[in-house]
Amino acid sequence: MKFDRFAQWLANCTGRPVTFAIAMLMILIWGISGPLFDFNDTWQLVINTSTTIITFLMVFLIQNTQNRDSDELHVKIDELLRTTRKAHKALLDLEDMDPAQLHALRKQYQRMGEQGDQASAKDTSD
Repeated sequence: MKFDRFAQWLANCTGRPVTFAIAMLMILIWGISGPLFDFNDTWQLVINTSTTIITFLMVFLIQNTQNRDSDELHVKIDELLRTTRKAHKALLDLEDMDPAQLHALRKQYQRMGEQGDQASAKDTSD
């Protein structure tokens, strides 16, 4: 749980405009310092290594945040389905379906949506 709280806090911090501005400032400082170091290999290695490490760590942070958001969304949708009388209760367990079943179900709902669109178009043309 400590990691979850830390990941959420860090995601909130990194998503702010001030964090972006700080990153841009650091890149600007690095770029301006190039002539001081004669644009040598070490100077280039500093930015390459820094950005690689930050990117590597951010991948895990983003995945954690995305998993959490997805779980929250699933719970909310499941509750809506559970409390809606005409909802298909089979939809509550979509995550247990194999990809072929999920694809077939998606096609079925697309057809239902198209039929609904056609019915709506008929109603408005009357």
